[in-house]
Amino acid sequence: MVFDVQAARAEFPILQRQVHGKPLIYLDSAASAQKPRAVIEAMTRAMENSYANVHRGLHTLANETTDAYEAVRRKVADFIGADEKEVVYTKGGTEAVNLVAQGLGMSLSPGDEIVLTEMEHHANIVPWHFLRERKGVVLKFAPVTDEGVLDLEAYQGLLTDRTRVVAVSHMSNVLGTINPVTDITRMAHEAGAVVLIDGCQGIVHKPVDVKAIDADFYVFSGHKLYGPTGIGILYGKAEQLAKLPPYQGGGEMIGTVSIDEISYADPPHRFEAGTPPILEVIGLGAAIDWLAGQDRYAIAHHEAELYRHVRERLNGANWLKVIGDAPDKGAILSFTVEGAHAHDVAQILDRYGVAVRAGTHCAEPLMRRFGVTSSARASFALYNTQEEADAFVDALLKTQAFFA
Repeated sequence: MVFDVQAARAEFPILQRQVHGKPLIYLDSAASAQKPRAVIEAMTRAMENSYANVHRGLHTLANETTDAYEAVRRKVADFIGADEKEVVYTKGGTEAVNLVAQGLGMSLSPGDEIVLTEMEHHANIVPWHFLRERKGVVLKFAPVTDEGVLDLEAYQGLLTDRTRVVAVSHMSNVLGTINPVTDITRMAHEAGAVVLIDGCQGIVHKPVDVKAIDADFYVFSGHKLYGPTGIGILYGKAEQLAKLPPYQGGGEMIGTVSIDEISYADPPHRFEAGTPPILEVIGLGAAIDWLAGQDRYAIAHHEAELYRHVRERLNGANWLKVIGDAPDKGAILSFTVEGAHAHDVAQILDRYGVAVRAGTHCAEPLMRRFGVTSSARASFALYNTQEEADAFVDALLKTQAFFA
């Protein structure tokens, strides 16, 4: 199981640059991954050679762009094991969650229950709070252990005959914990609930088969998957999408419009009002093609080894608090440094050319669960090397010495 990281790095132009006179060490991929040349060139080609608005046009450019746009829907479907009619384009993972929440919310009543977890990103918390405020539904949060593992027994105990929705992250963007989403889905279905999985982190680090998971909805964003910003995917089971009302109104999502009434298009176009993110869809297709040419299991092993190496080098550092230590977690290291604010840590690391994230990571309930107001986060991707991992540790040791 060997992954040629140097060959992969050569395909990411931005990794050749320097920051403050030092080679860029980009450890912020959990926020947004860098883009391979294949994505950049695919979007450029589309703009230079065949751009036009999609659908309904009868001229050559419109037909070419529409064909390219819809071909990506088939690629996404194959990538996650779905039917192409179950693939909805959105502006991002956040919009995909909001689309589902607003649609399901129209049929909810006061006292109906929605189960989330303490490790959710705000994008999978706030849309459900809207329903708490506007519809009177009850939100329940499954707890996380000190190791950062979802307490499945406690989760199951939260499921009742009033549970209507379960919304859970596939992989925590703070802890790196990979949740057993197939088991979570099965238990929710046994309680009669609909399940949404936030896959924005999970799909980046492991292959996803939505049919095997059996979730009703699975969402992810393009920009974390080495594609462009402004594009996300909502997978929904055909029968669930058929029941879901439109999220926005406008062109493309209608069947007919008259003064007195309207009818809606069938899914997925029912949920794609207006001019879509055409170039971003094409870029996402290029990212999926690029990933399909990689050994994803070798990549996962490579990322896990980077994380293991960093943890070994930092073993015994009593000034370091690591948040989340779940078995088989993803390559995300969230941490605090004794006596230092996470923002200061990130700024000093930046002077060494090391880019990490700092703050609450859009996960305030989780921060409070672990008794911190903020943390720094180093997230490793396929293009990171052991030399970069060592440089990060060296820079962190120098940073800690500054505050000692």
